[in-house]
Amino acid sequence: MRLFVLALVAAASTTPAAAGIAVLSAGAVEEAVIRLAAQYARDVGHEVTSKFGTGPELEKRLAANESADLLIAPVAVMDRAARAGHVLADTAVPIARVGVGITVRRGAKAPDASSVDALKAALTAADSVVYNQASTGLYLESLFTKMGILDELKPKTTRYGNAAQVLEHVIAGKGNEIGFGPVTEIKSFEPKGVVLVAPLPEDVQNYTTYVAAVMTRTTAREQTQAFIRYLTTEAARRVFAATGAQ
Repeated sequence: MRLFVLALVAAASTTPAAAGIAVLSAGAVEEAVIRLAAQYARDVGHEVTSKFGTGPELEKRLAANESADLLIAPVAVMDRAARAGHVLADTAVPIARVGVGITVRRGAKAPDASSVDALKAALTAADSVVYNQASTGLYLESLFTKMGILDELKPKTTRYGNAAQVLEHVIAGKGNEIGFGPVTEIKSFEPKGVVLVAPLPEDVQNYTTYVAAVMTRTTAREQTQAFIRYLTTEAARRVFAATGAQ
């Protein structure tokens, strides 16, 4: 792996100096992208700057023709971006997948999430339930419908535009409250006052795959593709795993 990273460095050194690589990325992989961008700058010498948002937020930015060199987004968002001509479809590479996690504020009693039946009982007994309006929330709405508890949960459910707002709500909450969000985002908020109880039970888990692709309007295609290769190295996979991605 050390030799592979050195090869990336050597390849990058043969290209003209660039101002840097601008990344537009889904927030669920924010922690890993920030860490890897810093490592890449040290290893290769190209600065990487990043902006983050939910899937719907990314699509609004793309529709407004926000400029960037690299897009990191869920598969569905990336497919639509490719059809709209925002990214070069043949450069798209999967870099990580992220599951849905269950969270409570630090110090609160953790619900039993060892099985679907246990989770169902915990949710119906909870004082409140919190999740987002993005892809995680859409999946949970479908899951709760299948579990037969969506209507029962609605009066005590609060939803926000993104996972950060959900987690801030949980931190400030009281009583028996259960929150949901991408595992990666819950882990990044643990120092602020939440606890990752567990991922969803495996038989109902939903993984979102994140894909990186070069944006059509980039002026740094070679440097951007080199960074994508960096994101797929074994060292990068270890960084993704440390933040809760797979």
